[in-house]
Amino acid sequence: MNRPARLAVGVVSAGRVGSVLGAALARAGHTVVAASGLSAASLARAERLLPDVPLLPPDQVAGRADLVLLALPDDALPGMVRGLVATGSLRAGQIVVHTSGAHGVEVLAPAVEAGALPLALHPVMTFTGRSEDLDRLATCCVGVTATADDEAAWNVGEALVMEMGGEPVRVPESARALYHAALAHGANHLITLVSDCADLLGGAGIGNAERLLGPLLSAALDNVLRHGDRALTGPVARGDAGTVRTHLDVLNERAPDVAVCYTALARRTAARAEAAGLLDNAADITELLDEGQDPT
Repeated sequence: MNRPARLAVGVVSAGRVGSVLGAALARAGHTVVAASGLSAASLARAERLLPDVPLLPPDQVAGRADLVLLALPDDALPGMVRGLVATGSLRAGQIVVHTSGAHGVEVLAPAVEAGALPLALHPVMTFTGRSEDLDRLATCCVGVTATADDEAAWNVGEALVMEMGGEPVRVPESARALYHAALAHGANHLITLVSDCADLLGGAGIGNAERLLGPLLSAALDNVLRHGDRALTGPVARGDAGTVRTHLDVLNERAPDVAVCYTALARRTAARAEAAGLLDNAADITELLDEGQDPT
């Protein structure tokens, strides 16, 4: 795969993702010529990861760059693209890359009309905006989306990802929304789930919840990635309605908000266990879950 020529990179903006990818591109031999950032956190990240890079308004950052890296929240991206085009900051021959998981390259249509090459490069990783994130890039995949019939653009995107140390994975434009929903459902809701578990243990007077949960949840994650639904265990997958009933009773009494989540996930677990041939009496469990109490 041909590696891109050395590029002048402009980072809009120096958030957790933008600062790390900018640093990764610099490490690969490109030159970060400017970045934008207003918050104190962005300024600190830029100083740490993009030293000596001038901080400028977004239009000036884009105007200096061969590769414009738009590392913005999903909802802010369309307006920024339109604004940069309206100010004449994007030009023919530039590569315009965004890091949003929710969008493909359609959101960059105004930049394409200006003659730019559009790419979506979404790191499948959570970042802190610190230097250790550069090492995380070497362990993660990056979802790459380019114009469907432009193989050269796909190759450029994949080459940039590999230069930064990541593993490129092609994500068609039509799959982008479901791709992002799947990743958010897993990563974001996992944090909510684990935090709820830790809170429940703390509320029960059990100390060092993280020490209890770490090995258990790490093993569960490893098992499901290796074995899929065959890794299911616990009272729902076994059909232990009595234990599930006890869980519902104590959660409804002590943590009703968590009880709602437990019920929804238990219902989904029962359905997957039944489909995998692990659970014969799914109706008993689902009836109990539907009623939220002993059905008898």
